[in-house]
Amino acid sequence: MAFVFLFSLVFILTGPSLSNGGYGPPSPGFYPSSKFRSITFNQAFRTLWGPSHQTVDNNALAIWLDRSGFKSVRPFRSGYFGASIKLQPGYTAGVITAFYLSNNEAHPGFHDEVDIEFLGTTFGKPYTLQTNVYIRGSGDGTIIGREMKFHLWFDPTQNFHHYAILWSPRDIIFFVDDVPIRRYPRKSATTFPLRPMWLYGSIWDASSWATEDGKYKADYRYQPFVGRFTNFRAGGCSAYSSPRCRPVTASPGRSGGLSKRQYMVMKWVQSNYMVYNYCMDNKRDHSLTPECWK
Repeated sequence: MAFVFLFSLVFILTGPSLSNGGYGPPSPGFYPSSKFRSITFNQAFRTLWGPSHQTVDNNALAIWLDRSGFKSVRPFRSGYFGASIKLQPGYTAGVITAFYLSNNEAHPGFHDEVDIEFLGTTFGKPYTLQTNVYIRGSGDGTIIGREMKFHLWFDPTQNFHHYAILWSPRDIIFFVDDVPIRRYPRKSATTFPLRPMWLYGSIWDASSWATEDGKYKADYRYQPFVGRFTNFRAGGCSAYSSPRCRPVTASPGRSGGLSKRQYMVMKWVQSNYMVYNYCMDNKRDHSLTPECWK
């Protein structure tokens, strides 16, 4: 037993070495993206904002500021939603590139959202990957954010990497290159999004808060600011599917959730790369986020 524990500990602490001199997480042992075929942009999405700031070439989509975005052609009530994304290098403070689920247009001022957001940065500092979940909120100051932020174990400006959200009736799981980095469990109907949502991608100027709480603003001398998307993968139950549609899973087992190995890797990532957890922020009013203590 002692030998097995020591071997496991060494494996967790080392992991596969990356070219940037850092260490990536151990293998999760299961790769959810492999369960879903790649789909083209025109099959699944339509342009929502800024058509003059978008190009599609061989299923690789580029969007750029001042604002541009796209939306899925149908809403979903559960599913796996992934895309390979490459970010702009250099000075990108104030700029957010996002891939997310939302029903804002169906429920303005009272909507649900599940976010993967890349917060732009200044020279020499890493991007921050922000994950967020909120329920029946709005952007008018009443929003109750559930942010967890990470620095990545690679440079997201050098190559495409796959980012995904798996949303099921029991939990929401965020992935980076099939590595689970966060699980948000359903603990009550009041703290979990249950209404159908659409899938979106966008790039926009969030200078008021995106980089070090708004200390650094978008500087258009460094434009263009471009987000690149490709290898879209999605599947699940649309809002129009039969009630018998079975939610997709993120693990080898049919029961859903994560395997023990996936949990181990997720905890490794959170121990080594998580830089903010709303549940650990003493300045927050946690009576508004009961999932932190239940």
